[in-house]
Amino acid sequence: MELNVYNIKGEDTGRTVTLDDAIFCTESNKVFRPEAISLLDTPNDHAIYLDVKQHLANKRQGTHKAKERSEVTGSTRKLGRQKGGGGARRGDIKSPVLVGGGRVFGPKPRDYSFKLNKKVKQLARKSALAYKIKNNELIIVEDFAFEAPKTKAFVDMIKNLKIADKKLLLVLPEQNKNVYLSARNLERAKVTILSGVNTYGILDASRLLFTEKALAGLIENLKA
Repeated sequence: MELNVYNIKGEDTGRTVTLDDAIFCTESNKVFRPEAISLLDTPNDHAIYLDVKQHLANKRQGTHKAKERSEVTGSTRKLGRQKGGGGARRGDIKSPVLVGGGRVFGPKPRDYSFKLNKKVKQLARKSALAYKIKNNELIIVEDFAFEAPKTKAFVDMIKNLKIADKKLLLVLPEQNKNVYLSARNLERAKVTILSGVNTYGILDASRLLFTEKALAGLIENLKA
């Protein structure tokens, strides 16, 4: 499959980039085989689900905490008789059945992160990219740089590419301070480097913008 390469003025450069069907699973006649998960066939929704779930789980602080019966301040004096009161047995004032008492099985600080195999994560990224290619949401631009941080220059570029009203993710091969600062004030635009690309970021953006070098680096990483 081939994609046209554009410049920052939105003009077709006349060059194309070839995408390997085996990497981006753009062939429709392949069938996913669980026993060969390292091989990419059709986009795998379950792998995408697992990778996104792990990404969101890793972002959770897990610092929630509720006081249990033994942690609430109060007397341990038994408030009423054991039987014959007409209500539930409640013991001291810290009982969970009383207002202000401890909480039963309340949340405790915990780590939500979990392990996910590298091959599954790679499969998820390939599958997410396959969906973007299928929906014509992947745009390739020639390598560029701004002489100084200027938001107007970045806005002009996305207007020329006709994606100014879209939520976009620009992927660069390496850190570029001027480009990053130019897009920082835009709510619907995000700039990242190749090593920071993940499945969640790919799916979260309605348009993916890759420079030629970034795409070449991505293809090399996915081949590994």
